[in-house]
Amino acid sequence: MPSTSRNEQDRDASLLARETPLPWGKLTVLLAVRLAEPIGMTLILPFMYQMVGGFDVVKDPKDISFYAGMLLTSFSIFKALTVMHWGILSDRIGRRPVILLGLLGNLLTFVLFGVSKSFKWALVARSLNGMFTGNSVVIKTVVAEISDSTNRARMMALLPLMWNLGMMLGGAVGGAFVDPVAKYPWLFGGSVLFREYPYLLPCLVGSAASFFGLVVGFFQLEETLVIRPSTGSTASVSRPATETTALVLDAQNEEGRDQPVVTERTPSKWAILTPTIIRVLVTNTIMCLAIAMHNQIYPIYAATDIADGGLGMDAQSIGYTLTFCGILVVYFQLVMYPILAEKYGALACYRRGLLLLALFSTTFPLLSILVKYTGLYTEDIVGFNIANLLSFKLVLFWLLLLAQLYVRTLGDILSFTSISLLVSNVAPRKTDLGFMNGLQQQTTSITYIIGPLISGYLWSWSIKHSFPYPFNSHFVWVLGGASLMVAWYMSLSIPDSVNMFASEEHEPTQEVASDNASTSTLTERDCQ
Repeated sequence: MPSTSRNEQDRDASLLARETPLPWGKLTVLLAVRLAEPIGMTLILPFMYQMVGGFDVVKDPKDISFYAGMLLTSFSIFKALTVMHWGILSDRIGRRPVILLGLLGNLLTFVLFGVSKSFKWALVARSLNGMFTGNSVVIKTVVAEISDSTNRARMMALLPLMWNLGMMLGGAVGGAFVDPVAKYPWLFGGSVLFREYPYLLPCLVGSAASFFGLVVGFFQLEETLVIRPSTGSTASVSRPATETTALVLDAQNEEGRDQPVVTERTPSKWAILTPTIIRVLVTNTIMCLAIAMHNQIYPIYAATDIADGGLGMDAQSIGYTLTFCGILVVYFQLVMYPILAEKYGALACYRRGLLLLALFSTTFPLLSILVKYTGLYTEDIVGFNIANLLSFKLVLFWLLLLAQLYVRTLGDILSFTSISLLVSNVAPRKTDLGFMNGLQQQTTSITYIIGPLISGYLWSWSIKHSFPYPFNSHFVWVLGGASLMVAWYMSLSIPDSVNMFASEEHEPTQEVASDNASTSTLTERDCQ
């Protein structure tokens, strides 16, 4: 056993030693794009209620939540409507112009939202911000193109890390810099601009990531979509011969050279959706829907009264749990995931992530039963005074809660990061990466629109009625767990070949082909 363990350690060390260094010049721009999206989603949350209440459209304070919901939803809707088109556009004109255009648009729409004086203005600015943020799908394509098999897992792991970081920074920036004249009169008391536009400063600070990415990207980001001139007068994207390619040898072999003329029928983008690709995308959709439901319902479940099936926690305690998850994300993304992906492969990590999330979803609501029937009331949970710290029940509660959140966070990282790798891996060729990642991002965006609506409605419905299990307060969690088990079962039919980057298999080699080189044929994965 010791020798086996030593051999595994030596192998892991050898793999890490051979890892290609990360191209930080290009990667910095991509991370800035990834950071801008979650900041845009969460930055307005702290002041949204106050902002909407100041618009003339609100006649009754009870209507504020309705109009605020419209602002939130418009971002996700316009992102979902445009995200796949950004991917397709990047396949045509290149990755670099699409990324820079998205950063510029994100920067400008942030400022437009900050100077909103009416609800219509804010709604249009928010919708445009969601539209330009949709170009974040292109960064997955670029990561797949600038990475190789030794560092792709580590680079992909940085994307969800920036997402979680942006989710935390957005709310913090929005709350800290709103209405600076009233908050910091010693610094902004004489500012006419921020007195007239109290929401402009948080938008300017929040757009700093886009500004930084735009400047660095203009000078550092290189085009990664390789376009080679064809034998004719027009340029075409270099593609290998496939089953759709007719190879016709030139009848006149001048100077003794056989020059193959490649006549390619360009298929529809939808034609690349093989059964394997469809299974990957369907499981991704089911997983994202369940996670969107989790993200929406967790803070509500944690804050709901114990008598109604919740945990009765206050906002401060819930904030501690989110901070705990944020710390775990950094460790899992940067340290644990690259090692697990290298050792077991992205597909195995994906399946394990789905199982962990299903386990969390089905067992997490049991914690409310423990709280309810052990005499641990709301006032016992809130606060960290000496009496509470010495309470065995409170210690047990927090240990169980953090253990559950540990499982959930690990499941999130394994499933989210792995599915990003798998979607890039199953793309038949690099010119299809934009379409594939765009399609994945579009379906994910749709789940983030309908997931919160479903979970919010079902939670409200379940706690208003006295139905037996599983239709009580556990219903949303049970439904999420069942969905994840369906996704896991479907993932069992995905072949192990998706662990390899298919685009590299189809790329033309730089070596001189032998005279007896055969024409390309369908790979095993294409037939599955």
